[in-house]
Amino acid sequence: MAPTLYFMRHGETDWNAQARLQGQRDIPLNQTGRLQAGEAGRKLASVLHEPDSLPWIVSPMERTRETAELARKAVGLPPTHYAMDNRLKELTFGDWEGKTWSELKGVDKPSVEARYADKWGYVPPNGESYAMLHDRIKGWLDTVNQDSVIVSHGGVARVLMVLRTGMPSHEAADAEIWQGKLLLFRSDTTVWI
Repeated sequence: MAPTLYFMRHGETDWNAQARLQGQRDIPLNQTGRLQAGEAGRKLASVLHEPDSLPWIVSPMERTRETAELARKAVGLPPTHYAMDNRLKELTFGDWEGKTWSELKGVDKPSVEARYADKWGYVPPNGESYAMLHDRIKGWLDTVNQDSVIVSHGGVARVLMVLRTGMPSHEAADAEIWQGKLLLFRSDTTVWI
């Protein structure tokens, strides 16, 4: 049986609020994101009565580390007791990072339309597709052999939906991934808390 993953997406950043593509840019949480991180920690404690009984594996990006630390602090755990794994970084949007979809449509509408037509497979200039992220996350997931708390990104959650539940990739590419909530991957199902 596959391990249960207790997945938290990082809290909101100013770029999230502005609908800017972050990818692998290191953007810190904003005040709303800090509150969401604490809320995610409390939700974890509501379903996992000993949140420190499992390993915490965190993307090394500032927004995910801050989310993990605030979530741990919210439930009375030492903030920095977690491991990091580079494979849990968000996919990179390459040259598109820092831009909004509106801005991109103004300078390269055909490329934006090509991405909308194939969100899973399209590779932005100097970027990465969900299909490429899938390969990176599959390699990581193959090493996970026990229930774990994961703090990562929306793209990673979408790939896990494909890998763990068999969700079609075109559906996963459009799935809402909430901040401040907890996504449980149990066997081949997902549950939002």
